[in-house]
Amino acid sequence: MASKPWGGRFDAGTDRRVEEFTESISFDQRLFRHDILGSQAHARMLAHVGLLTDDERDQIVRGLSEIQTEIEEGRFPFVLEREDVHMHIESALTEKLGDVGRKLHTGRSRNDQVSTDVKLWTRDAIDRLVIGLVHLQGSFVQAAERHRDVILPGYTHMQRAQPILAPHYFLAYVEKLERDRTRLLDARKRLNVLPLGAAALAGTSIPIDRAFTARELGFDGVAANSLDVSSDRDFAIESVFTLTLIAEHLAGWAEEWILWSTQEFGFLALPDAICTGSSIMPQKKNPDVLELIRGRSARVVGALTTLLVLIKGLPLAYNRDLQEDKQPLFDAFDTVEACVALAAVVVDGARLRADRIAERIDEGFLDATTFMEYLILKGIPQRTAHEVIGRLVGLCERRGLKRLADLTDAELAEAHPKLDAEARGVLGVEQSIKAFKSYGSTAPDEVARQLEGWKTQLEL
Repeated sequence: MASKPWGGRFDAGTDRRVEEFTESISFDQRLFRHDILGSQAHARMLAHVGLLTDDERDQIVRGLSEIQTEIEEGRFPFVLEREDVHMHIESALTEKLGDVGRKLHTGRSRNDQVSTDVKLWTRDAIDRLVIGLVHLQGSFVQAAERHRDVILPGYTHMQRAQPILAPHYFLAYVEKLERDRTRLLDARKRLNVLPLGAAALAGTSIPIDRAFTARELGFDGVAANSLDVSSDRDFAIESVFTLTLIAEHLAGWAEEWILWSTQEFGFLALPDAICTGSSIMPQKKNPDVLELIRGRSARVVGALTTLLVLIKGLPLAYNRDLQEDKQPLFDAFDTVEACVALAAVVVDGARLRADRIAERIDEGFLDATTFMEYLILKGIPQRTAHEVIGRLVGLCERRGLKRLADLTDAELAEAHPKLDAEARGVLGVEQSIKAFKSYGSTAPDEVARQLEGWKTQLEL
């Protein structure tokens, strides 16, 4: 048992079934770069405080770099007996350097080492995803620019509600993604505190310099309570919560575009490159990428649920349960990164079918609310104006008319004396769009202002 880093206390070897059950190397080996980065910083700190000589530090740093190269080139053997990536790397270093390698673990535990590695990995993953979100935002802004003059029906309860400019629609997703992006950056701030040096749970009697290590690794500060460090996975859960919101936003968008690409809607033309066909129906063009983006949100929600349940009821400090944090964390980031990247491809290639949309844009009385507001601006109470326009919509439906504008002047005047010839100036979707004035609305000038603002912010 002496071959195990913790084997001095044990007389019997580990049951093979236990080794198979407890290993994590099958999934945590992807942490190897971050483990080596953290270990090199730790070695430099140990030399800084006089616990390693400069030559020993250099041997360790160089040996770890050699191990990284071996892993990257596929020449490094991973074996079950060494449990995890941390023990693999430390054992390989000891094989290279002997007692010099055995000094590396001074003043740290696997508990704070693992937490540091996972934080470093998560920090890099957040940075990559932030770039992906900005790219997707740019795709939506460019789609807004391409469809600048298209008017869409806006929906509530999946029923036609009011007319909106297509750029207003696309920019709604830019706003959602901006909240997602800033949530990730907020999570990164709370994450960016160094755990290393907390050791197993109580700290260490070795005179280490944690602030030195924090500077070496780009952390903004040092975790203040060693007991908290040993049990903390808040950073993983907060990150995956944010990933879940991103996945849900993408799922809602995907559902919308799946509907819009149907014959029943006919709003959207999807590029062949992101669709697939049927093995039996030769005419089919299926939006599989959108369906998978929608479906994979379930995996991310599942990852969040796993992490939340994982920490439920865990006493301080470290418990082996926390080994189970990595797979849901890794999978959530992998899934969302892939979905964000493919979403940009879809948005870049899709086109609104402006002619098909225009054919039916006057259906559904999209101008009814603006017509009501015309009466309000003439001094009519909102509830009264609402009732008047509601009766006119009912009249149109009974007579088989598709537009309020199809009513005669006499019918409008009979409904309310304020509905004179001037009132027709807000009827029809084009006139209704022009009537909007509020900040953040679909008013043409307001949409143009926001579109230019996003183009500037995203440097498009």
